[in-house]
Amino acid sequence: MKKAVSLMMAAAMTMGLAACGSSASTDTAASTADASSTTEAAESTADSKVYRVGICQLVQHEALDAATQGFKDALVEALGEGNVKFDEQNASGDSANCATIVNGFVSSNVDLILANATAPLQAAAQATADIPVLGTSVTDYATALDISDWTGTVGGNISGTSDLAPLDQQAAMIQELFPDAKTVGLLYCSAEPNSVYQCDVIEGYLTQEGYTVARYAFTDTNDVTSVAQTAADNSDVIYIPTDNTAASNTEAIANVVLPAKVPVVAGEEGICNGCGVATLSISYYDLGHATGEMAAKILAKGGDISTMPVEYAPNVTKKYNAANCEALGITPPDGYEAIG
Repeated sequence: MKKAVSLMMAAAMTMGLAACGSSASTDTAASTADASSTTEAAESTADSKVYRVGICQLVQHEALDAATQGFKDALVEALGEGNVKFDEQNASGDSANCATIVNGFVSSNVDLILANATAPLQAAAQATADIPVLGTSVTDYATALDISDWTGTVGGNISGTSDLAPLDQQAAMIQELFPDAKTVGLLYCSAEPNSVYQCDVIEGYLTQEGYTVARYAFTDTNDVTSVAQTAADNSDVIYIPTDNTAASNTEAIANVVLPAKVPVVAGEEGICNGCGVATLSISYYDLGHATGEMAAKILAKGGDISTMPVEYAPNVTKKYNAANCEALGITPPDGYEAIG
């Protein structure tokens, strides 16, 4: 009897040890699987780079806002929303602020800088020769960066997109809309090199059309109204190029030119929407989007910015401001599209 009991106890102990062994084996396997899963997740996170992009925009207005939004949308589409982080800052129209903002980007070692307008581009060019810099809403890179032998490519760490609409076609638009006008006033900010460039070019085309051309330059926001009044007093038609100071002060200009019954032809849609009657304009959103596509090539595909030529908007559109045209008794010919 005692022998039988001993045998039964030995068997029970053996089964218990087997069960413990099975449990230990399962726990070990589970721990190994968890560790493997954690390692794979960590490796996945490490492989997924989050790109940091600094955006310096000169001033807030419709055109530059649209370019910034197009740029951001293109990068998010290309890289994924969680893979790009934007540090977006506005310089409030001050070139000194542009330098401060861009130097901050350089100090924090961002992966790429977007310079939205000429002053931010110039500040970025001074601040870094290493971090890729893309400009947008810049009319002429040769003028902005003082390049004498322009070939279409800046080289180094800079490229981008230009907002230059065909100035010969803008001059032809003035002739089409106002064939009986005698004098055209060029209203622009003398502190913006690309505005000066546009006025230099379009003055030649307007002179060929037979117009007498005069320039009316303001230096900043403070004298926009007084200079606009002088231009309105002495012009049959006013032309405003793609000028950031003018774009930020369209209401002040409208308060002068509309009561004076002097039409404004603008270099871009935002200015026209504020104080103009017609424009031959690009899409600034599309321009910014194209810049974002360039950024994606640089960041995610290793594109060489030094070999990327400056790109231009593919399309321009004749547009008119219906309210201002009605106020001035102007009927645009066929082929013009109403803004908004």
